[in-house]
Amino acid sequence: MFQITPLNPAIPLNERQTIIRDAFDQDRSQMTLMLAHQLQVAEVEILRALEGDIAHELNVMRREELLRAFEPLGKLTIIVSNGATTIEVFGQFGGFSSSHGFLNVRSKSLDMHIRSWELGSVFAFRKPSHLDKHESLSFQFFDKHGNAAFKVFLTFGGKDPAPELVEKYKELIQTFTG
Repeated sequence: MFQITPLNPAIPLNERQTIIRDAFDQDRSQMTLMLAHQLQVAEVEILRALEGDIAHELNVMRREELLRAFEPLGKLTIIVSNGATTIEVFGQFGGFSSSHGFLNVRSKSLDMHIRSWELGSVFAFRKPSHLDKHESLSFQFFDKHGNAAFKVFLTFGGKDPAPELVEKYKELIQTFTG
């Protein structure tokens, strides 16, 4: 098990971010979910502290466009976590529809019903995989409370991403920033 060292909420934001960056830099392949649990902060706070380095906040209002941009990338790893369970799915985005505020993804390999109104932020995030240290490229969606809603991994370990995929990742960041 790991040691829980809660981050005092009274610490000024710039100091909190320095503490988070220092804790992350101890092992840049660690899972941000685990670091957030260790520091007792919302996971989104970890990514915000890494902004400009390996994390880039994107325009959450363009979430549907971003999700549609994943379709031509083929099968991706999607991770959904809540307080008690994590599920990993390997599927392709497609079959999009909207109904009553839900954004639906219904392809042969992926069935998601996203409550768009609950999404508060989205980040592009690049770091060594916790599995094998190969570079992972992801887009991470957070709810309005800063908890992970779901994460879309273009690469999830096994091998480093192909140069063409890195370029596509960078294009998506540029397209959906601001």
